Amino acid sequence: MREPHELLEEVKDEASFLLFVKSLISDREAHETKSIDEVGFAGEWANNSINGFLEAAVAWAEDSNFGVRQDSELEFNKWKQFAVFLYCGKIYE
Repeated sequence: MREPHELLEEVKDEASFLLFVKSLISDREAHETKSIDEVGFAGEWANNSINGFLEAAVAWAEDSNFGVRQDSELEFNKWKQFAVFLYCGKIYE
């Protein structure tokens, strides 16, 4: 399965959104099997609890006008906007 960051750019509808989410799930499952020593390199999950994940996603949304300041396409592509919201729960600190 392709990496979430690869699929993120292709999200445009329900099917591509769900494919992205499945990739994010797979990425998270792989992360959960790693030891503490393996966690922390680029591309890993910065937020390891659901609370931290959601707080990071909300912080990103508030800091970036729900991503529109970073990518004006998100204003019109709500599927991708929500996918980026979920992805930022993974990476945003």
